[in-house]
Amino acid sequence: MTTRIIVTGTDTGVGKTVFAAALADALGAVYWKPIQAGLLEETDRQAVQRLSGLSEERVLPEVYRLKTPASPHLAAEIDGIIIDPGALVLPNTDRPLVVEGAGGLLVPLTREVAYIDVIRRWQAPVALCARTTLGTINHSLLSIEALRTRGIALLGIVFIGDENAESERIIMEMGHARRLGRLPHLAPLTGDVLRATFARHFDIGDFREESTG
Repeated sequence: MTTRIIVTGTDTGVGKTVFAAALADALGAVYWKPIQAGLLEETDRQAVQRLSGLSEERVLPEVYRLKTPASPHLAAEIDGIIIDPGALVLPNTDRPLVVEGAGGLLVPLTREVAYIDVIRRWQAPVALCARTTLGTINHSLLSIEALRTRGIALLGIVFIGDENAESERIIMEMGHARRLGRLPHLAPLTGDVLRATFARHFDIGDFREESTG
């Protein structure tokens, strides 16, 4: 079975796009972000293509491109678009697939459906990106609980930022979750720097496993 991984975060702006770019590059994967909210600056799809070096055909177009940088349900309403969660179907590919969510797990796509409801239907494991700064323990444990309550497989936690050993430790212990690694903030943030940093901080074998718990 081809590896399929959902990259999501405990909050918006955590750094999941940068991590998704590194992971897609390391796996030789196809990248897909189904919903993009906010088009004025570089989109996540464009950032991933720039940082990963993936060819254009391996960076799939979004299903919904919304102009306003807001929760998808609100951005869609402002744009006069109706999001159909049923249209969000994982694409078939003979390569590994990395899918990036929007915001956190409970971000509403419509006034009835949250992103986590679609992730549950996809039946693919989740790599949860978490900050290392103050507040990460609560946000991370709540996100882990939300995934487990819905029977969604958690591949593990990806920490992003400066090292915070105690916060990382307590999240792993109380959340009964695996630490996949930590991606420090990078300056300059270039494809070459990101690729080398990912190789130092992560074991790509952790992302190629066929079964997760």
